Amino acid sequence: MKIIIAGAGEVGFHLAKLLSYESQDITLIDTNKDSLIYADSHLDIRVLRGDATSVSILQEARVEGSDLVIGVTSSETTNITLCMLAKQLGCKKTIARISNTEFLDHREMIKFSELGIDELISPEELAASEIQLLLNQSAFHDTYEFEDGALIMVGVSLPKSAPFVGKSVKEAASIFPELHFMPIAMQRSGTQYTLIPRGDSVFKADDQVYFVTDKKGVDELYKLTGKKKEEMKNVMILGGSKVGFKAARDLCGKKFNVKLIEKNKEKAFDLADILPNALVINGDGRNVELMEEESLDSMDAFIAVTGNSETNIMSCLVARSKNIKKTIALVENMDYFQLSQSIGIDTLINKKLLAANNIFRYVRKGEVVALTRLNNLNAEILEFEVKPESKMNGQVIRELDFPRNAIIGGVIRDGVGLIALGDFKIADGDRVVVCCLPQAIQKIERLFL
Repeated sequence: MKIIIAGAGEVGFHLAKLLSYESQDITLIDTNKDSLIYADSHLDIRVLRGDATSVSILQEARVEGSDLVIGVTSSETTNITLCMLAKQLGCKKTIARISNTEFLDHREMIKFSELGIDELISPEELAASEIQLLLNQSAFHDTYEFEDGALIMVGVSLPKSAPFVGKSVKEAASIFPELHFMPIAMQRSGTQYTLIPRGDSVFKADDQVYFVTDKKGVDELYKLTGKKKEEMKNVMILGGSKVGFKAARDLCGKKFNVKLIEKNKEKAFDLADILPNALVINGDGRNVELMEEESLDSMDAFIAVTGNSETNIMSCLVARSKNIKKTIALVENMDYFQLSQSIGIDTLINKKLLAANNIFRYVRKGEVVALTRLNNLNAEILEFEVKPESKMNGQVIRELDFPRNAIIGGVIRDGVGLIALGDFKIADGDRVVVCCLPQAIQKIERLFL
């Protein structure tokens, strides 16, 4: 695909890096010379210095023959204008990064596609949604919902006490004959090797395992993994950033008791005005005495979303020492994902990764409805829609020429999530959730074309 990315900031650079690994034809546009020099020297892409809303710059980037234009500059206005211009100049699909989430709330009222904008994304909104989802599935460190929870992906580190440690996938499945879950990926403790599990794969203590399940299967997984579903009610949020504000707003709407700590006095007062159901405290979250005064030890969850990754990690470690049930830290450095479980933080979230996941489904071939990448694992989970002409249509799973480094986690049919075993027959209109390693992606894509 020929892809133009406007904005060489964190999201734009990360996206360009991921796409360049797949040999996509990438052009990166930015006004910042230093950012472009860095990108040009580190990635196999074309860089172009200039204003992304300049028609001459877009023509130089050959926008008329592009498959996708992505506006991820820090300016929402620039991104929207770029997408409108790109569509007029002949680009097939456009995506704009926004900060005003009112646009997302009023998609039905304002027909953005008629303006030339095919998709709107807000990294901050995605991060806030991820936080809410993680608190809903409190014992798991990574979650993703397909079709509003028809199927749910959860990640968990297996404790030694889990009843199926030492058993194979097939043996573990026999514990629950109804089989409302499917293991789709695992990583052995102390390794970086991602394994797609088969029937004879054996679960070991401290394995990081990802499952796809339906709503019934979540409770089964709690029992199987030896985890307890903790009641989450009292939440402390450190940092009144956009993510902090959106998370506090959403959690208050779900009747959580929210305390938000913000260092900047003026910002704290503003947040108190617009978050009447949250208790906003002006103070430095790095001050352990302050945290103790604000009853840190009575919190069920602690969420650190300041602009400083190290502050977020350290404050989560302090919270963990007070036996807080759930800790979540916002980080910018992707390398920190390697450390999350070993240092004792439940979950790290990253806006770049969330935004890239959201955009990636437009790059995949076939009708990709949703896509997510697994934290710290070299695997993707894709949700494909089966079309009448798809090679998958009418096929029984066990008869498919399906690569060994990929697995079907489940199927959504008529809005109902199903765990699909070997005798399941795929039909037109099904939404199929597939987990695969990078080397299997092209073969999987061809099956859904």
